[in-house]
Amino acid sequence: MSLSVETGARPRRALLPRVPGEWLVLAGLVLFVGALSILPLARLVQAALFPGGTFDAARIAEVLGGRRVAEATVNTIWISCAATALATVMGTLAALLAGLTDLRGRTLWVFCFVLPLMIPPQVTALAWVQAFSPTSPLLGPLGLSLPPGMRHPLYSAWGIVLLLGFCNAPLVFLSVRAGLRRLPADLVEAAQAAGAGPLALSRDIVLPLVRGAVFAGAALAFVSSIGNFGIQAMLGIPARVPTLITLIYRRLNAYGPSALNDMALMALMLAGLTVVGMGLTGWLGRRGDQRVEGAARRLRLPLGRWHGPVGLLAWGYLVACLLLPLSALLGTALVRGYGQPLGPDTITFENFANALFHHEGIRKAFLTSLWLTALAVAVLVPVSVALGYVLSWRSGPVARLLQLASELAYALPGIIIGVAMILFFLRPMPLIGTSLYGTVWVILAAYLANYLALALRPNLGGYAQIDRALDEAGQVAGAGLIARLRDIVLPSLAPAAAASAILVFMSAINEIQTSVLLVSSRAQTIGPTIIFLDEAGSSTLAAAVGCLMVAVVLGLMLASLAFGSRLPEGVLPWRD
Repeated sequence: MSLSVETGARPRRALLPRVPGEWLVLAGLVLFVGALSILPLARLVQAALFPGGTFDAARIAEVLGGRRVAEATVNTIWISCAATALATVMGTLAALLAGLTDLRGRTLWVFCFVLPLMIPPQVTALAWVQAFSPTSPLLGPLGLSLPPGMRHPLYSAWGIVLLLGFCNAPLVFLSVRAGLRRLPADLVEAAQAAGAGPLALSRDIVLPLVRGAVFAGAALAFVSSIGNFGIQAMLGIPARVPTLITLIYRRLNAYGPSALNDMALMALMLAGLTVVGMGLTGWLGRRGDQRVEGAARRLRLPLGRWHGPVGLLAWGYLVACLLLPLSALLGTALVRGYGQPLGPDTITFENFANALFHHEGIRKAFLTSLWLTALAVAVLVPVSVALGYVLSWRSGPVARLLQLASELAYALPGIIIGVAMILFFLRPMPLIGTSLYGTVWVILAAYLANYLALALRPNLGGYAQIDRALDEAGQVAGAGLIARLRDIVLPSLAPAAAASAILVFMSAINEIQTSVLLVSSRAQTIGPTIIFLDEAGSSTLAAAVGCLMVAVVLGLMLASLAFGSRLPEGVLPWRD
């Protein structure tokens, strides 16, 4: 249900700008989205299905019917489905707890529960592996670590499922929490007055009303699970559990660009699985979805005598699944050699000093990530402000196409965007006459395509709170679009634009899903570096880099809370 006042309820004007400046902005947006989203994905489809200009069904059957591809496909499907089920259960329970009860310390608990969503998945995998390894710096001295020589249980398909479920539970949590905020409190209170207990209330009233939100969160968890390279690579490659995403990565490393057509075909199949999974969860969510109209207000059910046990379980979950792995990661970073016990004689900051100042590869990768991310933010924020203007206050097929193209590039697994960018930029580019493959500019193009939708979302929420009559008055007074955006829109949209910048910066600075295929000896970013360090046996240095990544993310999340109260609800997912 939407509420509107008289000035904000006008229908959107058709996308027929009368001012030449608006035509130029629209043309620039079409060119930007087309060149970075539509054309690379079209090149991917062409390379997968028509590599020689004709459709070759025999080749497609040979590639997709191979034993390795078939095994990787089966693993991808069942691992993603199992992880999605686990994330859905954990995320829904967490949302019911935080959204409906008076849990003590709820604001901090929500912040900590959402934190794994912001931590790079390769760092999460490294932290969990080190926390429960035989040489665990925390569990080892307590005698609770695995026996030496025992196979690490996380190096398995079920280990991948566990970590994917843990990392994606916040996605379901955010979706269900948004659904709970629209829940009519009067209906719940009427059920309580009729004698419904907490279990009956949740089963018969709450869950049917938020079923759509549960399945929407499950769709997000499935997409994230199927495209999560960091966890699948860190755990699946050593365990010899192939998935489509790791198979694409390993084939590129083994065969180089000569295998691009086969990689494109596997990437297209991965995209198909993603779309089917999202469509299936959406269909299940619509079936039997019940809607109740009416004004919603926050509902807080008292836990009463259950405050102690419920709080113990809630905070115990965060200690076991968040604090313990991150503490182990820090403990590993503070010793000179992997497996050494953490103590006064072994503690050192040498690994952090090497990561920050002395290791040339890490320093270059960090600086490259920093300026690439800053440049991506500098481009995407103004583009998303202009695109938000079009999508919020204009209508028509062009606006719908722009929104669909930007959302598609964000929804697909990042490795698909990586393959598409390699194919699109491998050939010499017009005008410059040289290939951009293997340079930082391909990574920048992937960032711009992948994070445009993320930059757009806070701005769309900001536009929903601005009275469009102000823009129309400026247009009547003769102000051009750029002047109206600068003088009328931006002062009100500034908090949303700042949130957009923070979200993009946090996502891109440690990114691995897209850039892992695009990095080269000439262009290294910090996200894939932690995997390369771990594969090379530099576990303590990898742990130090991981700790620095977490520190950057945590600092940005805390900084964003300074102006969080000025933002539309839900823009900052870690704000309760």
